[in-house]
Amino acid sequence: MKRHFPFTAIVGQAELTTALKLAAIDPAIGGVLAFGDRGTGKSTALRGLAAVLPRLTANDCAYRCDPGREDRLCPDCRAKLEAGEKPDTRDVPVPVVDLPLGSSEDRIVGGLDLEHALLTGERRFEPGLLAKANRGFLYIDEINLLEDHLVDLLLDVAASGENVVEREGLSVRHPAQFVLIGSGNPEEGELRPQLLDRFGLSVTVTTPQDVKTRIAVVKARDRFERDSAAFLAEAAEAEGALRDKLETGRRNLEDVNVSDRILEQAAQLCISLQTDGLRAELTLVRAARALASLNGETDVTFQHLAELAPFALAHRLRRNPLEEAGSGVRIERALAELDAA
Repeated sequence: MKRHFPFTAIVGQAELTTALKLAAIDPAIGGVLAFGDRGTGKSTALRGLAAVLPRLTANDCAYRCDPGREDRLCPDCRAKLEAGEKPDTRDVPVPVVDLPLGSSEDRIVGGLDLEHALLTGERRFEPGLLAKANRGFLYIDEINLLEDHLVDLLLDVAASGENVVEREGLSVRHPAQFVLIGSGNPEEGELRPQLLDRFGLSVTVTTPQDVKTRIAVVKARDRFERDSAAFLAEAAEAEGALRDKLETGRRNLEDVNVSDRILEQAAQLCISLQTDGLRAELTLVRAARALASLNGETDVTFQHLAELAPFALAHRLRRNPLEEAGSGVRIERALAELDAA
């Protein structure tokens, strides 16, 4: 069994770890985009978070269907349900599926099982990566190098929670609810603004520039690689506390109150920053609610909005080549004006 570096032992990546925790509490936020330097722990953080999350109770099928969601069943589970059978269940870890660059559309969405067709003459659907990622995370490294039509496809499925395949004589519809996590180096190319807007949160992950942080990172990683069992045992209490905190945050999410004043402030902030559409304030409010729930609070405040505005809005701002201020400065200025109003 592969051991993952504990999430609570990650040093110096507060923005990334916060964004991932919020996405785990409320997948409707819309995924996380992490742009920045290589070797800064982006995939390590994701796998660490997945490892600390509670195991899933799933039907014993290729899609790990949720037995509590009859509206989100695969064809096999639905057929059993209609026949009066109760599918077997099992506890499984939260999946983290890597989507390699160069993957074909068939590998991603699924397609005809050629071997079965040649041996039996029958058409059978072979599930793809989207099926494997159901109820978990789909991770795309170097997402800015992925072909645009594949990114469009992935974002559409992530938004709908369902994968529909109509090809090669097949007609299949199966659940594909996952949190999309993308990472990349902006020096190798940028995502189109339309695609940036579809990600809920965006963070910049940089290499630590202070000696103490770099030493702490190296020490922790070295200890983990030399004796992972002992390192994990030391982190077990903190990991358990985080698991409980995330479970409580999920459970109490719908009880967090978002006042009309907060909605007004979110809208005014987006108007001031001239964001297109309404996705910006929807994401900001959802993220703020998730943060309040994570912190055990019952009401969303302006402080929650201010803390998450860079995550939810920076990648949605129009670029003005005549303005020297970056997106972070513009957001800080807009927040200060809103707070003073």
